[in-house]
Amino acid sequence: MDTTLVQALREALQRETGARVELVETHISWVLLTATLAYKLKKPVRFPFVDFSGIAARRHFCEEELRLNRRFAPSLYLDVVPVCGAPATPRLGGEGVPIDHVVRMRRFPESSLLRNLLADGRLEPAWLDGFAQRLAALQGAAGRVVPPSAFGAPDAIVRAAVDVVSQLLVQRSDSRLSALAAWIRERAQALHMAWIVRQQGGAVRECHGDLHMANIVLVDGELTAFDCIEFDPMMRRIDVMSDIAFLTMDLKAHGRADLAFRFLDAWLQHSGDHAGLQVLGFYEVYRALVRAMAAGLGPQAAPAPAGASKPDYLACAAQLAQSARGRARLLITHGFSGSGKSTIASQLLCVVGAVRIRSDVERKRLFGLAPLARSAEQGLAIYGAQATRQTFERLRACARDALLAGYPVIVDAAFLRSAERRSFQVLAAELGLPFAILDCRAAEAVLRRRVAERGASGTDASEASLEVLERQLAVHEPLEADERALAIDVFTEDAVDIVSLEVRWRAKT
Repeated sequence: MDTTLVQALREALQRETGARVELVETHISWVLLTATLAYKLKKPVRFPFVDFSGIAARRHFCEEELRLNRRFAPSLYLDVVPVCGAPATPRLGGEGVPIDHVVRMRRFPESSLLRNLLADGRLEPAWLDGFAQRLAALQGAAGRVVPPSAFGAPDAIVRAAVDVVSQLLVQRSDSRLSALAAWIRERAQALHMAWIVRQQGGAVRECHGDLHMANIVLVDGELTAFDCIEFDPMMRRIDVMSDIAFLTMDLKAHGRADLAFRFLDAWLQHSGDHAGLQVLGFYEVYRALVRAMAAGLGPQAAPAPAGASKPDYLACAAQLAQSARGRARLLITHGFSGSGKSTIASQLLCVVGAVRIRSDVERKRLFGLAPLARSAEQGLAIYGAQATRQTFERLRACARDALLAGYPVIVDAAFLRSAERRSFQVLAAELGLPFAILDCRAAEAVLRRRVAERGASGTDASEASLEVLERQLAVHEPLEADERALAIDVFTEDAVDIVSLEVRWRAKT
């Protein structure tokens, strides 16, 4: 490939800045890095999934890259700059007919990439929570695909997965590929109607399309997505779960399933899309195959950090396909406000790889409130008997969706009434799944202190007050004898061994 233009641009920038300019190459772009800026030049290439062979196409896709990525990272994407002159003597901007175009960006240190933050042990898990919240908001505001459309249609989803396997077969001979091709065909039949429902329900939207760990960076204290798919709307106008699956898969491929489920938990709290869990596993396998294919196309933008190895994405795809079966079981929490239910549940879901459904969050969702919103400030009464019945109906529906998708499920609620507990015990029996109760306890003085402190902080979804706690203590219905046999007792004033707790849950079969 002719590199005259990019090398000449590099030399021109070095003369202008008086410093060395780095050149980073991917299979579709060159990126020139000065001390403060990045200049992205698209290669004149044609692949099955992208055509940058013409100057007009490269300009169009530079403009699309700027427009689309500003949704996620407005502070990073600055403008599109024409390249004028001749390939051997180019200049950025100025008069004359452009011979190409570059996207100009604010440069960030490579050490700030999510992949490198994780490899270096510098990733704060809370950053993933904030990213999940912002991503859910962006997806919620994104334009929906209106059916009938090829975007997000079953045939298009299956064809994309099959095409990736076909390209991998060209790259290598591996028996796992035939097994994965068979798995794709089997799952395609099982999920056909689910994909139609997802498309008709508005789940197919203008997304990112390439949301792996090398396309997420820490900027100004927040994880920020960049470098979305600009060159093919079929790869960008997708089910929101396909976007989520890329990151959950990549975290799992890097050996951090715990963070994958933490991110998923935070995203579900803000999106409420538990119905989408049924397609998440398929998309995770597909995304692993995409990364395996990309690894064989040419140089990558960001090599693995020193001391870190690149994941085997094909092995990850095979493992994800295999692990998608036989894991479902149901756990409900039980305990007064302040007993530590949500804290323990949030830790346990990461270790187990479970889906959590929170009553505090789902109750608010029924009334159009965000997880941390305060209902009283909105003039809403959301804790009456009817609202509580509706809340538990929603919890049950969400739990059923997640269980049918094959996930262990933790329903995080007080469950102080026998009828509410029995309803979920019946659900597990109907699905033929194990059922257990996580019974969280603490002294009454501790409960009162925790509730008072939590109310003062305003950083938790719970709105329980001391008045609510006193009412709970007075009217709760204790576990009955048969329920005690299903219970896992946890005294939350002491340090809780979450791994041991997982073992105890698995023993409740």
